[in-house]
Amino acid sequence: MTREERALEFMNIMEETYPDAECSLDTVNALQLLISVQLAAQCTDARVNIVTKTLFPKYPDVHAFANADLEELEQDIKPTGFYHNKAKNIIGCCQRLIEVYGGEVPDTMEDLLSLPGVGRKTANLILGDVFHKGGMVIDTHAKRLLKRVGLTTETDPTKVEFDVEGLFPKERQSDFCHRLVLHGRAICDARKPRCEVCPAAPICMKKI
Repeated sequence: MTREERALEFMNIMEETYPDAECSLDTVNALQLLISVQLAAQCTDARVNIVTKTLFPKYPDVHAFANADLEELEQDIKPTGFYHNKAKNIIGCCQRLIEVYGGEVPDTMEDLLSLPGVGRKTANLILGDVFHKGGMVIDTHAKRLLKRVGLTTETDPTKVEFDVEGLFPKERQSDFCHRLVLHGRAICDARKPRCEVCPAAPICMKKI
């Protein structure tokens, strides 16, 4: 089986196993997703969803975040951790959205990366989920699973992204990455992968 064949087979298996996969962050627009993904750094999506349940009504639009009091915003997002940096980046990000992009979330990798607190993982998630342009979101689950299945030997997330993005159809990449998160949580655990019940075991390169 070639690397390309293995990639498509793995993608098909994930689609069959998790047909309804979607982003686990509770958001209703591009700005909320942008904020939530920044809050999710070193924090669980579940905790972020608890915080944003009150955060988003308090700060209903880009102007509210851009004009937020730094110390107050820090306290509002404190449960997500690293709140000093996150609050500073969120305010700076929203200020730049207003100053440069008319208050709208941009739809290119270059523009998204110009925003404070936004890296390639966040940008790819926005491009895929909001603008349907595809993008490989390489989080800890994606990096682990893609390596175990034998699709990459890279360990740096950016290098993993560039190494595998050509293996998967653009229009299926975003949902595929959401499925990797679900599979990583349910079966392909970092410490104790449940290979005996894994639907991808026949094509996986990891031998237990």
